[in-house]
Amino acid sequence: MSDSDLPLLGAARSDPGRTALVVGEEEYSYGELLAASERVARFLLRGRTDLEEARVVLLVPPGIAYVAAQWGIWRAGGVVIPLALAHPFPELVSLIIDADPEVVLLHSGTEEKGMAAAQACGVPWARAEDALRGPWSALDRVPDPETNGYHLHISAPAPPLPAVDESRRAHIIYTSGTTGRPKGVVTTHANTRHQVESIAKAWEIRPGDTVLNALPLHHVHGIVNALLCPLWYGARVEILPRFDPDEVWKRFELLRPTIFMGVPTMYVRLIRAWEEASPERRRELSDRAQWLHLTISGSAALPGHVHKRWAEVARHAILERYGLTETGMVLTNPLYGRRAEGFVGRPFPGVKVRLRGDGGHEALPGEEGSIEVRGPGVFSEYWRRPEETAAAFDKHGWFRTGDRAVLHPEHGYRILGRESVDIIKTGGEKVSALEIEDVLRRHPCIEDCAVVGIPDDEWGEQVSAALVCTPEGAVPAPELRAWVKRYLAGYKAPARIMVLEALPRNSMGKVLKTELRDLFLRAP
Repeated sequence: MSDSDLPLLGAARSDPGRTALVVGEEEYSYGELLAASERVARFLLRGRTDLEEARVVLLVPPGIAYVAAQWGIWRAGGVVIPLALAHPFPELVSLIIDADPEVVLLHSGTEEKGMAAAQACGVPWARAEDALRGPWSALDRVPDPETNGYHLHISAPAPPLPAVDESRRAHIIYTSGTTGRPKGVVTTHANTRHQVESIAKAWEIRPGDTVLNALPLHHVHGIVNALLCPLWYGARVEILPRFDPDEVWKRFELLRPTIFMGVPTMYVRLIRAWEEASPERRRELSDRAQWLHLTISGSAALPGHVHKRWAEVARHAILERYGLTETGMVLTNPLYGRRAEGFVGRPFPGVKVRLRGDGGHEALPGEEGSIEVRGPGVFSEYWRRPEETAAAFDKHGWFRTGDRAVLHPEHGYRILGRESVDIIKTGGEKVSALEIEDVLRRHPCIEDCAVVGIPDDEWGEQVSAALVCTPEGAVPAPELRAWVKRYLAGYKAPARIMVLEALPRNSMGKVLKTELRDLFLRAP
């Protein structure tokens, strides 16, 4: 597959004058996006013919620079590694070391923290804005010993962009796992194509659609569902730099999007903004939502009362679905017909799903089981973790999701929870309790700790920490949260804190996290 044959570029090349992106008051055509991404590709190649799956960390906010860099990395034959802008310095360093990239692409808004992290890892960095300026032919990038950045100069005519086979790696997206450290989920171009085609078929994504994307662009939800899929099919995407409920309601009116994808927390806040408005304003806001023909929720379970209230506010039902970083989208409620509250429907086209009962047999309808997935969209490996990759699949190639569900004959699958209590979903983010515990234990006043997720209507789950303190005494909650934020993203800081004399443990010394959750639930 040559650069010209990359499926992602098909719609862009067939109608280059069509609007691809809206960012603030600026619009960018598919032709402009193609030109910008080619400049990024030339910038990265610097005279070589192919990046040959060299990894490029992308630390760029949502916008034209992000999309052009993403496409440009692929067109040059590289692998995109998008990292969260909210990652604090220690977490960035840890992820960059694990990814082992050739270069870190920064933005003026992320330069200070990103440059320091790149330098700490001994990895060159470059500004995405520089790459976009172009036009570049072959480039020599001479390392600057003072900043570890690049000096650039043109050295030769530009070679053709490389052929990029579908079997090559496309993305490495980091996700928390039960081992406590984020793992890099590797997807190939073929995996990505199947994920996109499956979504487009199930939800009937068309060139005439406009998708409002307020999701972060370091997760599958924002990257594949709300960005790549519409662009793949020639639709228009409006990118917001961050989610703001008032701004989203405003864009519903100005842009008249047809599709909005969010996490439950977003819908809670949109409803709250609606409820805080005057009766006349409420009617105006509800009228704005009538342009939407599809509102989708994922990344965490949607509370029943939010499902009902949104139907009253927006006058149509949310479509809830289920997926993972490792698999892309797996289950979806129907595009047409009743969307049952609390259910996530049936498999996407081309995706196979089964429930493994506790005895190892395939669970019958109505019987609980562990969700296993197989299909061409399932990831290829955990980056440089062959043992964990092997353990994630059975001998027939079924991926073990770690989630439990039950199959209803009429409404499809209902997600019951996770087999591991060490994974918490808060605000659409998947968080490892073990990772947070590791940071908490570094505090000089904490002798022992355990972290669990407690059900919450707005956040899905609240990160909650039980502490056993040293004789010096309890740590004030604001101080503890600030401590965690020094090492981890803010959403990983405990929202609830409880101090105990000892953690509940079984005879083998293992913390009884179910019992610990009950303590939080009973607490005032």
